[in-house]
Amino acid sequence: MAETDLDSPVATLVRRHDHDRYLTILFAPADRRPGLFALAAFNHELAKTREVVSEPMLGEIRLQWWHEAIGECFEGRPRRHEVVEPLAEAIRAHGLTRDRFDRMIDARRFDLGETAPADLAALERYCADTAGEVIALGLEVLGAADSASLTAGRHVGIAYALTGLLRALPFHARDRRVYLPTAVVEEVAADMGALFDLKPHHGLERAVARLAGAAAEHLDAARRVRGVPKAARPGLLPARLADTYLAALARAGHDVFDARVQTPPPWRQLTLALTALAGRY
Repeated sequence: MAETDLDSPVATLVRRHDHDRYLTILFAPADRRPGLFALAAFNHELAKTREVVSEPMLGEIRLQWWHEAIGECFEGRPRRHEVVEPLAEAIRAHGLTRDRFDRMIDARRFDLGETAPADLAALERYCADTAGEVIALGLEVLGAADSASLTAGRHVGIAYALTGLLRALPFHARDRRVYLPTAVVEEVAADMGALFDLKPHHGLERAVARLAGAAAEHLDAARRVRGVPKAARPGLLPARLADTYLAALARAGHDVFDARVQTPPPWRQLTLALTALAGRY
């Protein structure tokens, strides 16, 4: 492969820190992969904001830096940065939508706080503005920004993000961060104290099952969309990974501390290959 493809700095970053997305990008046409890797690297830079700052104000400063950097990309004068420069090239080459980048950045301000989402709808909006916009921009790179593709992509993004947040519950609990909606926690009587002590319990399993069910509904909705073109299929492959992780959650009785939930299946690439060959997502 050319150096600008799988060996590029952004591809290396994504392979190391977001291996699932890296695997899905491998099924995209070679001339579209640089843009997809740049988007995935940008998403990683935003997603790690909470982990790399010592206080919320520093996180706000970091996100503002990205706002300004994206603005400069659209003005044709990108900053010298290993992610910004390839991102600017993707923006130029594929005519990407500025508002999607702004929504991704603004959504990450939620990560800096200590308040849980009020309800499932609020959490779904967060998922749509993070993973959903990554997929939408990826569809633009793939030349599949039609209504059907973007509708399916929004559902896939929400499902993929919900599944990822469920799998990350133990990690977030160590930092006393809660992405479980308050309304769901109260409805199923989940014990947040037990979660913060990293102890599984039935209330937590019920909350996880509720969100897993919502993710599955979004996957179903994505697959019911008619007229999704072939060009969009690589951008929607995260749906297949979400299926795999939701199945693991179900086998574990929705216990997020179970090793089966936390261990990525070794056959992910084969599963994606078979799905891609079948023209599905």
